[in-house]
Amino acid sequence: MARGTDIDQTTAAELFATAYRVAYRVLGSRHDAQDVAQEAVTRAVVRWPRIAPYATAWVSKVSMNMAIDTVRRRQRDQNRPGTGAPTHADAADAWLDERLDLAAAVARLPRRQRDVVVLRYVADMSEAAVAQQLGCSVGTVKQHASRALQALRAQAMVITPEAS
Repeated sequence: MARGTDIDQTTAAELFATAYRVAYRVLGSRHDAQDVAQEAVTRAVVRWPRIAPYATAWVSKVSMNMAIDTVRRRQRDQNRPGTGAPTHADAADAWLDERLDLAAAVARLPRRQRDVVVLRYVADMSEAAVAQQLGCSVGTVKQHASRALQALRAQAMVITPEAS
């Protein structure tokens, strides 16, 4: 990763790929994921001197938040009377509800666990890459991931006790 005052094209392309991966997993739409990724990278470029040391984590978090906002906005628009917005099938609504529930559960995690979950499982980075990005050891990444997954499973049991 470039650490200077200007972002290079290779770094911007890597950040776009990460942002796209995160957004696509939340949105399920290539076009929407590209829009979110482009906006996330644009925001990174504007803030580059401040975020350069942890750019991948920052872009992952921003694209995740933007994708969730997009899902919520669409849900609000669908529920607004007289908007003429097409209604989704029950399966699509269930999918959106699951994504929002997951996003809310991840948001309740402590910051470090949340960062590890987003980078490791949403951005699909290796444990070593997450450790490098967060400035910690691979063992610490594994520990945070384990605790985060345990907390997410516990939250799932509370949300849907029939799943046990």
